[in-house]
Amino acid sequence: MRNRAVRLHGQNDLRLDTFELPDIREDEILARVVSDSICMSTYKAAIQGTRHKRVPANVAEHPAIVGHECCGVIERAGARWQDRFAPGDRFTLQANMDYHGTGMNPGYAFEFCGGASQYAVLFPEIMEQGCLLKYGGEAFFNGSLSEPMSCIVGAFKAQYHTRPGDYGHEMGIRAGGNMAILGGAGPMGLGAIDYALHGPRQPGLLVVTDIDRRRLDRAARIHAQEEAGRMGVRLAWVNPDDEADVVRTLRGIAGRGFDDVFVFTPKDEVVRQADALLDQDGCLNFFAGPTDRAFSAAFNFYDVHYAAHHLVGTSGGSIQDMRDAQALIAAGRINPAGMITHIGGLDAAARATLNLPDIPGGKKLIYTHLRLPLTAIEDFARLGKGNALFAALAEICNRHDGLWSAEAEAYLLAHGEKI
Repeated sequence: MRNRAVRLHGQNDLRLDTFELPDIREDEILARVVSDSICMSTYKAAIQGTRHKRVPANVAEHPAIVGHECCGVIERAGARWQDRFAPGDRFTLQANMDYHGTGMNPGYAFEFCGGASQYAVLFPEIMEQGCLLKYGGEAFFNGSLSEPMSCIVGAFKAQYHTRPGDYGHEMGIRAGGNMAILGGAGPMGLGAIDYALHGPRQPGLLVVTDIDRRRLDRAARIHAQEEAGRMGVRLAWVNPDDEADVVRTLRGIAGRGFDDVFVFTPKDEVVRQADALLDQDGCLNFFAGPTDRAFSAAFNFYDVHYAAHHLVGTSGGSIQDMRDAQALIAAGRINPAGMITHIGGLDAAARATLNLPDIPGGKKLIYTHLRLPLTAIEDFARLGKGNALFAALAEICNRHDGLWSAEAEAYLLAHGEKI
């Protein structure tokens, strides 16, 4: 069947291709992708090409469909899977899987399977490992965002603290403790703030830093201090550029050091700040994925020995993490819509991916069967003066506190131009 998808052909070489998908075999599934949010990991793969650990050496001969934060509908299941999946089932994909020990995942390595595509052929290892999840949510975009939220869930689970005396590990953030999220006003930081406030365990204090004043102000509007207070959390926002000594300022807010510090930007200076913020038995989580394989930063090993400081990091989430994220979304406890700032069609995905760090705002959400330039939600009202689609979307988003929503998605899917 005819398909259109954004595929990686080599370093900095993303193309919107039109090609034929092969017929599915009895152990495969044909899926129609509806939404795919662009991940910074996809940008890293695109700019590195075969130097990226998940991109195969033969990508020029067998271009890989990019994108892995996808949600859609099962079109047809091969005979092997017909007792588990049926046409019409909505799905999400946990792409963080083990493909025969190669480290290759959907969205990085496969010619006919990825999120920035109208259709995808799901190969048997995806189903065998339980990475194809049925999705019962109303909005496709929430299904897409459950993948990045699963990364946040996994990172919070990976935190640990030690019990005095027997050195046992207590997994997770310290309940009622001090937490800092450094560089935390971007899309993943917003998800982490939401999870810290509304997940299964809350800190007593949450301090979020970011040097982008506009992002920090938007984050403060989405996650109000009053709402945090209702959850028993004291929430504070700090722009390091406003402080002569940001470590001293944050320690002053906390009254001591921090039990849990998350680093959401891969910068040496920020890692050193995080190290200096840790309290006794503090845990530093390096969440940000660097593109530089030699990236390193100083870490105080005196405090590792005498103050029991420790360091963790995770890459991606697990199947259970994704289930946990979807359960919280379905229950209305977390609302990842705040992560989204731009909407676009499949024709906008390649350029948006290659220029991702230079496009302000948060998540860029792609609807793979539509033609639509990448557009900021905050620009809908201005563009709506001469465009009925944007005028309607602006009105809907205004009724949802300026955020994307299931209502906005339904309207766009019904009235947007098909590609």
